[in-house]
Amino acid sequence: MATDSNPILVLGANGKTSGRVLQRLRAAGHTVRAGSRSAQPRFDWEEPATWTAALDGVRAVYVAYQPDLCVPGAVETVTAFYDAAAKAGVQRIVLLSGRGEPEAQDAEKALQATPLDWTILRASWFFQNFSENYFLDEIVAGAITLPEGLAPEPFIDADDIAEIAAEALTGSRHNRQLYELTGSQALTFQEAIAQIGQATDRQIACQIISKADYALALSEAGLPPDVAQLVIYLFNTVLDGRNTPVADGVERALGRPPRSFADYVARTAASGLWGAKRS
Repeated sequence: MATDSNPILVLGANGKTSGRVLQRLRAAGHTVRAGSRSAQPRFDWEEPATWTAALDGVRAVYVAYQPDLCVPGAVETVTAFYDAAAKAGVQRIVLLSGRGEPEAQDAEKALQATPLDWTILRASWFFQNFSENYFLDEIVAGAITLPEGLAPEPFIDADDIAEIAAEALTGSRHNRQLYELTGSQALTFQEAIAQIGQATDRQIACQIISKADYALALSEAGLPPDVAQLVIYLFNTVLDGRNTPVADGVERALGRPPRSFADYVARTAASGLWGAKRS
């Protein structure tokens, strides 16, 4: 029987949510094992032989599949991992899932069918996509290009996700709960960029082009074809309007409203990450 002295394995340890989960668990004094290709023991989704050592003695696992649960073979891979985790004596899995992705929901169902205690965090797009990758370079450069037809999105703070995940990994209150996690309001990408521009006192141009032209631009920018296809898939699927409604998952899990996009923008602008204000 695993005890509180057994480690918690956090997969995707360098990711937006996983890194925050690691920090929270360590700050609370929990024994944590990072799961990544550079960690020891090494973990690689594409090499199941690496799973055994990573799972050894582990009591709970945070599963954040890279690059996304919608990629071909992902559902089969995480399903095999659930089985390996159960056989290794893991008691609990917290799964980061994607809102509005059919493949992600298949991965959720596979987890729910196991004997493990589970918590599912079905999240919308992160605030941090504007500051930790994806759009950061373009925002700093002062011009961002987006494909047409993107619906408003109720962006979520990765810190809210990490807070729920850390609680779920270390206690039973969130067992067998599926939380749909969004922010408190839906914004268009143009509205989000406008808020960033206002907070930094910078002009950030926002050019809207066709999805075909956007796909071509990704290719010309040197993005690997599989990554470019993933981005286009997510834009076409997740941002087609199905995810625009706000959900109450953060309130249900934490008993408080989600962190606001405006507060995130104010904090990040003050850090200087997006560039200095005009003098």
